[in-house]
Amino acid sequence: MVDFDEIAALHGKNHGVLSVKGTFAVKNRADLGKAYTPGVAELAKVIEANPKEKGTYTMSGKLIPVITDGSAVLGLGNIGPGAGLPIVEGKALLYKSFADVDAIPMALEQTAPDELVATIKNMAPSFAGIHLEDIAAPKVFEIERRLSEELSIPVYHDDQTGTAIVVLAALINAAQVVGKELTELRVVVNGMGAAGVATSRLLSAAGIHQQTLVDLPGVVRVGDDRFNSFQQERAQAVNQAPGQSLDEVIANQDVFIGLSDAHVLSQEQVARMATDSIIFALANPVPEILPEEAQAAGAAVTATGSSQYENQVNNVLVFPGLFKGLLAAGIQHVDFDLQIAVAKALAGLVPAGKADRIVPGVFDEGVVQTVTQAVIDYGQQEG
Repeated sequence: MVDFDEIAALHGKNHGVLSVKGTFAVKNRADLGKAYTPGVAELAKVIEANPKEKGTYTMSGKLIPVITDGSAVLGLGNIGPGAGLPIVEGKALLYKSFADVDAIPMALEQTAPDELVATIKNMAPSFAGIHLEDIAAPKVFEIERRLSEELSIPVYHDDQTGTAIVVLAALINAAQVVGKELTELRVVVNGMGAAGVATSRLLSAAGIHQQTLVDLPGVVRVGDDRFNSFQQERAQAVNQAPGQSLDEVIANQDVFIGLSDAHVLSQEQVARMATDSIIFALANPVPEILPEEAQAAGAAVTATGSSQYENQVNNVLVFPGLFKGLLAAGIQHVDFDLQIAVAKALAGLVPAGKADRIVPGVFDEGVVQTVTQAVIDYGQQEG
């Protein structure tokens, strides 16, 4: 149980959990001249002549913003930009704590995609990459796509890419546990928001084409205007089971991936899945089905998004090392091949064949280093 008084004291004592720390002490006139005027005028001239040098001589070469408008915060919904700040501030702290990556939290007012894209592009010269967080679908799809196309620095949406990578890593190992071919798995993705769409895309890129996609109105079908264009695009790209509801399509499925809401999957439904089923109930703070309930109904492997249970599928396994690697390798785009490489590297960190350990723990030694190296290795192969 979270002690609110303790949390409030921790975050309120110093006005949050971050601060800016200088790398050079200004103690006298000579120091002042080096750190500020007149010394910086010479640097300004160098950067004017060669704009790429700003990444060498200023913190723009190592700094990323964690940007939110607070429109889609996990478990809380649309809470607004100000209320979204503690989440992105926490992620900025994790960047520094886990990977020594400098990040700053930023909250933007909720506006149309065009305005958000323009705002982020206008401030992009100050940064080495962009981390998007808790921005509602479907507008975040357009925002990420346009920024990725129009900026020469990496753009990453953690709710999409980070979640998808950890899900794939966990699924690689879960398939080995139950003795099934990864590409032959029949998968239900329940919850087709940003994380669901991104996960479906990455599973397809990894060769998993038997996917049935479910959202609040039911199974996503092409031509059904209850679903947005990104959801329908996914439905067209996969092989779906017949049926109109989760209850109708769950029979004989090998895998349930829940990115939706609490208690939407029943034990009776799990019992109708294929033998040795895999249940990833990733809704927070309460999963789609409790692991013990899923196991009692016949599930061979279970995972959640919570630290209360074994097999926590959490994107903190990805983003610190991923961005550390992107900055080190100078990679501008997080494509599917890179995501698959990172997922395989994460999967390789745990012993094969253990149902209670299909992903490494958040604090396991070597997680950040492994992800970082996977990104660097990928960059060298592509370069």
